[in-house]
Amino acid sequence: MGHRKKHAPRHGSLAFLPRKRALSEKARVRNWIDNTEEIGFLGFAGFKAGMTHITYIEDQKHSPYYGKELMKPVTIIEVPSLILIGIRIYNKDEYGRFVQGEIYAEDLNNNLKRKISTPIIENYNSHERKKALSNSLKDTSEIRGIFQTQPYLISIARKKPDIIEIKLNSAGSPSKAFDYALEMLGKEIRARDVLVEGELVDIIAVSKGKGFQGPVKRFGIKLLPRKNSKIKRAVACIGPWHPARVLYTVPRPGQLGYHQRTEYHKRIMLIGENEEEINPKGGIIRYGMIKGDYLLILGSIPGPKKRLIRIRKTIRPVKSFIESTPEITFISRESQQRK
Repeated sequence: MGHRKKHAPRHGSLAFLPRKRALSEKARVRNWIDNTEEIGFLGFAGFKAGMTHITYIEDQKHSPYYGKELMKPVTIIEVPSLILIGIRIYNKDEYGRFVQGEIYAEDLNNNLKRKISTPIIENYNSHERKKALSNSLKDTSEIRGIFQTQPYLISIARKKPDIIEIKLNSAGSPSKAFDYALEMLGKEIRARDVLVEGELVDIIAVSKGKGFQGPVKRFGIKLLPRKNSKIKRAVACIGPWHPARVLYTVPRPGQLGYHQRTEYHKRIMLIGENEEEINPKGGIIRYGMIKGDYLLILGSIPGPKKRLIRIRKTIRPVKSFIESTPEITFISRESQQRK
């Protein structure tokens, strides 16, 4: 008898149901945490470029490899500066959070018109409006910055920007945080102004889409025997007589990929500024050359190349983790074309 091919379970966790397509290619951050004592923004955004590998000295004392040189894969995220185009104030009542008001910068980028109808600045930037919003601040108020990405500064062939919200850490004083946001309004903010080398962050992105797939690829079920039925790549029994419906736990065909996913505790190994130190010979396949600031994230992250990646200060701090700048001894720049 021939050997029957078996598949190891790959996508079988019920924690990710329902597996439907994400509403937008731009991931949504649902939760933030004030985890620092300084006033500052709690996240950033960039574009996935590709992967390479590095060697570095392990600096975590609880690791069995402490003090040894390790070789690990890293993901390259290109992070062109973000423009703070607006400030949004959220207040809270018995029904939840609501938008108290907004302020926009005086000079808005012309590429912003490709995305939205730009607001009338006179209605959103008057002295009276700023004073009214400042007086509406409470201890529970939440201040978020409205940012514009700049994909036209990198190798992505598009000019239309993305508009994202990033929470501002108030450090217990919403009024001081509001004054800080007013000072930064209209300015460009770089990744180094928000993130720190060696810290742990959460990566939020939409995974690579694989379309409509069967239960074998979607849930990792076994193939049926050749003589058992007219079908092989399906579930033999989809449930009992009662309840008279198919339960949600039964593997069924459907959408695979293009789901929003969050990966916690991804370490920033390097915040680079010199693209000559990272660009491989001939560029990155299906992306091109790195042209500006970039991050090296330890391990892999969701999504294909060129996709917008949301970076957030981790909301699950690790007490045993020691935040320090890792000592990188080598970054691979080998040609991906094998030339």
